Amino acid sequence: MSKKLMAAIGLFITSLFISEVAAAQAQGDLFIRGRAIYVMPEESATTSIGGTVGLDNQIVPEVDFTYFIADNIGLELIAATTKHNAVGINTALGASTKLGSVWLLPPTLSLQYHMQTGTGVKPYVGAGVNYTFFYSEKAAGGAITDFNLNDSFGFSLQVGADIELTENTFLNVDVKKLFLKTDVIINGGGVTADLKINPWIFGVGIGRKF
Repeated sequence: MSKKLMAAIGLFITSLFISEVAAAQAQGDLFIRGRAIYVMPEESATTSIGGTVGLDNQIVPEVDFTYFIADNIGLELIAATTKHNAVGINTALGASTKLGSVWLLPPTLSLQYHMQTGTGVKPYVGAGVNYTFFYSEKAAGGAITDFNLNDSFGFSLQVGADIELTENTFLNVDVKKLFLKTDVIINGGGVTADLKINPWIFGVGIGRKF
């Protein structure tokens, strides 16, 4: 790699961290972001037939909106949906038994504080609430003829950063922890489970300030 190219790359990286932002996050600003998120459930369950329940990880697109109700104080609403396959692990049905699949829609509203650093990097922290809709449940078949999950409220914590690319465009990285639990009803109540999903959500994307 040539010295000129290395110098150019170094100058670009440095500019991201030391460039002054044209305007701070001011009351009335609107941020719209598109992110790719990796959803990693940290599940545990107590079931009526012993064992626990496992859910797979997923990568999906997500859209979020942050409106600043005061300087550096924002309200963020995220919209994304994921499909997860569920298995019973070490239950009376066996070491690993397919239970079915379900779609999750957990709209989450968070109150955020965006820190002013005097650079092009703006970290933030947030906490919020969500209401998770479980829909399009599909039983695995065989011994599992019916598979349902109840909608529920939950809470969230997050940390992230917006990294300025231009005056009104930025790179975003974000990590959320959602605290979700639900009641699982299988075969009309013949089998039940108290399921904690508690996913980690890792996101990266591009945003625009309006």
